[in-house]
Amino acid sequence: MKVESIPPRRQLPPLLKLALEMGPLVVFFLGNAYAERFGVPAESKLFVATGVFIVATVIALSAHFALLRRLPIMPLVSGAVVLVFGGLTLALQDKTFIMMKPTIVNSLFGLVLLGGLLFNKSLLSVLLDSMFALTEEGWRKLTFRWGLFFLALAALNEVVWRTQTEDFWVNFKVFGIMPLTIVFALAQTPLLLRHERKDEAAARVN
Repeated sequence: MKVESIPPRRQLPPLLKLALEMGPLVVFFLGNAYAERFGVPAESKLFVATGVFIVATVIALSAHFALLRRLPIMPLVSGAVVLVFGGLTLALQDKTFIMMKPTIVNSLFGLVLLGGLLFNKSLLSVLLDSMFALTEEGWRKLTFRWGLFFLALAALNEVVWRTQTEDFWVNFKVFGIMPLTIVFALAQTPLLLRHERKDEAAARVN
């Protein structure tokens, strides 16, 4: 009996994926940076930035779904938190909610990953919609590292928004968190190569 192989899941081109993930953050930064030029008082520009951030997030998620007919877990959860905490920021006119958004998202991801390991579940491949083919040991190690990293990001965000100015926090959110994440991801390359599943590697070569 012939067994049909399952076709690989469609993936967005890297540049388009990056644009959809980074686009709302760039819009958030621009909204905060240029709101005053349109007559917005300095004390209100973060509210304007939050509003355009929500709109840009909805557009990015909609485009992602239209292209792939699905939404990866990480952008979906992050987008949902943007809608909830951004909405609370605007409804209650309290900037604390949007400033705590990275803390909530990263804490959630970190706790889910580390909590899954307690039950012998490596959830990273689900959370990141990963294309990697790793051994069980590799997934455990990578999941543990990412879990700690997400918690570290959450703690760092708490320090920054509680001790620095609004503008500094916005710059950190856009130009700090993402570069740190990229550097951390690249630093995991040796682990990925060391624990790559041999059967998958051989299949790619053939």
